[in-house]
Amino acid sequence: MKRLLRDAGIPIARFIVASRCSSEEISFDYTRRELGLPLFIKPANLGSSVGIHKVKNREEFERAVRDAFNYDNKMLIEECIEAREIECSVLGNDNPIASVPGEILPRHEFYSYEAKYLDENGAVLEIPANLPPEISEPIRQLAIKAFSVLCCEGMARVDFFLRGDGEIIVNELNTIPGFTRISMYPKLWEATGIAYSELIDKLIELAIERFEREKRLKTDRE
Repeated sequence: MKRLLRDAGIPIARFIVASRCSSEEISFDYTRRELGLPLFIKPANLGSSVGIHKVKNREEFERAVRDAFNYDNKMLIEECIEAREIECSVLGNDNPIASVPGEILPRHEFYSYEAKYLDENGAVLEIPANLPPEISEPIRQLAIKAFSVLCCEGMARVDFFLRGDGEIIVNELNTIPGFTRISMYPKLWEATGIAYSELIDKLIELAIERFEREKRLKTDRE
C-alpha cells in the first residue's frame, strides 16, 4: 500500500519494511538514523492497533520487534509524525465520493488498542473536524485519489496526519472499517447527509454493480 501511494506521489510517512525471513538483522542504529526517534513498529497485516509500539530507545525497539513478529512475518517501521489525526470516509466504485473529515482526539500517548477498546474515555471523535475549507477539501480529494490509486471499491476509511503547517499525509486506508452506529465511517457519512440505513443500501447497490460488471468479463478464450 505504502509503495503504491508513494509511487503515485501521495505524501506518506517515511518507512522501512522488515521481514522475519530476511537474512539481514534488523538494526536499531540503522532505523534510528533513517527515521529518527521516537518511531513506530507495527505488524504489516493486522488491525485495531494490535502489536503496535511507540519506540523511544534500543530496549523498547528490541521488545517491539519481538512482539510485532508474534502477529506477522512482516513488520513496518515508521517515523513518528506529530500531527492531528484526521479520518475521511470514501464510498463508491468507479466514481467515489468522500465524506466530511472527522478528527480523533486520543487521550493516550497514541491511538492504541487500549484507547480504542478498553478505555471508554480513550479518545474523543470530533465530527466534523474543526477544519477550514482550504484544508478539509484537499483532504477529501486526497482521500478519493488514494482510494482510486489502490483500486478500492465499495468503501474505505482513509486516515491522515495533519501537521501544524497544513501538510497533509496519508497514514493508511482501512478497507473494512468499523461499521457500528457509533463507528467513525458511518458517523462521517451521517454528518455528510447519508443516514446509516441509506448507507447500507448504497453499499449493497455498489456490490451488485461490481458483480454485474465482473460477470461480463471473459474467463476463457471461447
